[in-house]
Amino acid sequence: MGSLPLTLGTGILAAVALTPAAYAADGDGVSVAPAAPAPGADVALRVTGCDASTGTAVSDAFAAAGVLTGAAGTLTGRTRIRPVAPPGPYDVRIACGGQRITGTVTVAGAAPPTAVVPAAPAAPAVPAVPAAPVAALDTAGDDPAYFASVAIRSAGPGLVHAVIGIVLVGLAAVAVGLRSARRSRDKD
Repeated sequence: MGSLPLTLGTGILAAVALTPAAYAADGDGVSVAPAAPAPGADVALRVTGCDASTGTAVSDAFAAAGVLTGAAGTLTGRTRIRPVAPPGPYDVRIACGGQRITGTVTVAGAAPPTAVVPAAPAAPAVPAVPAAPVAALDTAGDDPAYFASVAIRSAGPGLVHAVIGIVLVGLAAVAVGLRSARRSRDKD
């Protein structure tokens, strides 16, 4: 096999292998990242097929309801898996506008406990002095759903970014192939 086809094939293979799979589809229009979260883990939700700009995601696996926001038929949001959620599949129920969409989230087993190593005695602490006034943290009245109400603007690279990446990898592969072809011609 010549160097140009080998270079192009390797470039295409690298582009496909490095394209991230950000969400695991667990139902009709409902995606969860990570695909199998551990108890206590934060999860990102993505719902397609909703005509409304807001929605709510509830599940027995969630510590609080997930508030979803977005546009153009795609809503995103975050929530947390209950720290005591047993492993297994859980229904996720989405309400957006007058629509009801369902999916599932599969909670993975808990991570094995880590050993606790006692720390060496610390030197006396010097109180920190802020360089500027520090604003108080607004916890929305200690509402347990406060965490779940954080809106996500972008869920990561999309199709446009993937296409641009593949084009750039292809151009780099062509440049390497042309350079090696020119070098082999110069040697002759």
